[in-house]
Amino acid sequence: MRSKTQFPINLNFKLILICFFFLFLIFLIPRSVFSPAASSSPSVHASSSSRAPSENQEPPENQEPTTTAAACPPGRTQSCDKIPPSLAEALVHYVTTNITPQQTMKEISVSMRVLAKKSPCNFLVFGLGHDSLMWTSLNHGGRTVFLEEDRSWINQIHRQLPSLESYHVTYDTKVTEADELLQTGARDDCQVVGDPRTSKCRLALKGLPKEVYEIEWDLIMVDAPTGYHDEAPGRMAAIYTAGLIARNREGGETDVFVHDVDRVVEDKFSKTFLCEGYMIEQEGRIRHFTIPSHKARAGRPFCPPT
Repeated sequence: MRSKTQFPINLNFKLILICFFFLFLIFLIPRSVFSPAASSSPSVHASSSSRAPSENQEPPENQEPTTTAAACPPGRTQSCDKIPPSLAEALVHYVTTNITPQQTMKEISVSMRVLAKKSPCNFLVFGLGHDSLMWTSLNHGGRTVFLEEDRSWINQIHRQLPSLESYHVTYDTKVTEADELLQTGARDDCQVVGDPRTSKCRLALKGLPKEVYEIEWDLIMVDAPTGYHDEAPGRMAAIYTAGLIARNREGGETDVFVHDVDRVVEDKFSKTFLCEGYMIEQEGRIRHFTIPSHKARAGRPFCPPT
């Protein structure tokens, strides 16, 4: 999710990122303008009825016709074309930053395409980093939650971006235990689908904030905890728990993304516990899985037959 050292941001990447945000706005604004929820808002109608003339009413003499009605649908004010504050903040942040996000543009595009279809939605991210404001902005109107192992890093990011919703979590595993935990995950008690808090599997994370267990997540990104040295906690439990949360939802499906699959742990654990049969695509170091609810269909195996 974040690097230990900081690198100057590549100019071409910055220009691509800016263009990417404006393209997102092109899709976002028409959807928000013409959505049924927006057009049926009582407060909007009450405001517009007190200011706007009816269709058959002519404007007063010597008053030039306005173009507001042409720019916005009936019952909406000119503010409907304004950039939402969260997106404006993101644009300014990434234009002025000298930090390069950890994912490449092609890797970001994988989850961006899913967010374009599903947002506003519930988006859970393991890891807090330089790209967190981007994920929150892409899920404008939804809920994006970040789980981070480093409390001091949370405080640092919070001072810069206080609007981000993040929680401190702890892990009791190490990368050196990966092979043992892979064997543990093959046992019957790790193949049972249910609430991670009541699971008997050692890989299930039981100490996460209650919001993580109570919300049905539409997207989950596993880009943490640290996993690049032997004494680091590794992403074994995060990957397993992401898959368990996805299977345990009442209905529908969850898109799960795992970053850094060029490393052994991320590669093996994502294929084993998110299942190769659920894998949709891989771009660079990111892998995308779509996991259906196992509650909605009794008897569904932990992984689909291959």
